Amino acid sequence: MPCSPRKARKLLQQQRAKVVQRTPFTIQLLYGSSGYKQPISLGVDAGTKQMGVSATTETNVLLEGEVQLRTDIQELLATRLQFRRARRNRTTRYRKSRFLNRKRNVGWLAPSVQNKVDAHIKLVKMIHKILPLTSITVEVAQFDTQLLKNPSIEGEAYQQGDQMGFWNAREYVFYRDRHTCQWCKGKKKDLILNAHHIESRKTGGDSPDNLMTLCETCHDELHAKGLEHLFKRKSQSFRDASQMTVMRWFIYNGLKNIYPHIQLTYGYLTKHTRISNRLVKEHAVDARCISGNPLAKPTASTYLWKFVRKNNRQLHKATIAKFGKRKSNKAVRFVKGFQLFDKVTYEGKECFVFGRRSSGYFDLRSLNGTKIHASASYKKLRLTECATTLLCERR
Repeated sequence: MPCSPRKARKLLQQQRAKVVQRTPFTIQLLYGSSGYKQPISLGVDAGTKQMGVSATTETNVLLEGEVQLRTDIQELLATRLQFRRARRNRTTRYRKSRFLNRKRNVGWLAPSVQNKVDAHIKLVKMIHKILPLTSITVEVAQFDTQLLKNPSIEGEAYQQGDQMGFWNAREYVFYRDRHTCQWCKGKKKDLILNAHHIESRKTGGDSPDNLMTLCETCHDELHAKGLEHLFKRKSQSFRDASQMTVMRWFIYNGLKNIYPHIQLTYGYLTKHTRISNRLVKEHAVDARCISGNPLAKPTASTYLWKFVRKNNRQLHKATIAKFGKRKSNKAVRFVKGFQLFDKVTYEGKECFVFGRRSSGYFDLRSLNGTKIHASASYKKLRLTECATTLLCERR
């Protein structure tokens, strides 16, 4: 159970405890104690980009904060696919076709979704390791994307989507736009039509809401002059809603296999608890309501966790330089003893290494992106914590 900073300092000075981790600061006793523990409940506000966690007793908040999940995996995989396609079109050694690796296992998830499910489970494991949790409550949500698009939908209309009767999304987009260029409105007399991606295919996908009809002349001119920013999606993306609908049971079942005392709750219950107790709308506060102790006394500090990638094995940059040359993407792991995402102390401030130069100058930022220094010398840095895939910052 947590103790006061004064008691922790005395235990360390008397060598009756040892430091397990620095953030959140955790010590472990080296002698037998009474074993008295209070019931601790953990509330988890699940999400696709951010999540909230709060470990509470009936009276106090012991650990609370927000978590930023990775959102770059889809774009990284799209870049990898781009490299693979390019390699196949170049003159390379012949490799026979393989068809035995096409089958997906039961319970397969897209890598971007699987990473978020694993992140939820990893964070709960980390908190369970340092606190004797007696109950875990996870808020899950299910979204009806068709109802979000059309509030009056009902019955058989669920089986009759916008693309019903069309071969593919491209044909539907041409029909929706009346086979007319949406930029010149047919004034350029070009009969060849293209389906233009409003947002990049890497991030926006091939949804009809992300496609528009352009004649080939306007399409080429649009990309040549870099005018892609002039257009916006016809409606909002429902990617987060659909991901949350898929993730909810994988998160619950994954935790259920490890911790049998887990239970579910829903968003409308959390909202009612938060409003009835007049609390502000934040992920960490929602997690406190989910834990069952909304009026627990908050701590003086909260935490911000952020998941980052571990390694970058990409050999070349995706953009090709002049004369068809590919820039190397290689970088040494350690520069003057520091690596990417190391937590360092600079002029009394704790921050993280977000960029480095071989000359020994570093780009220092906090986890929320605030710049501390754009080019700090390694001579003024002191290593506080080594880099991991889960960074933690005390606020």
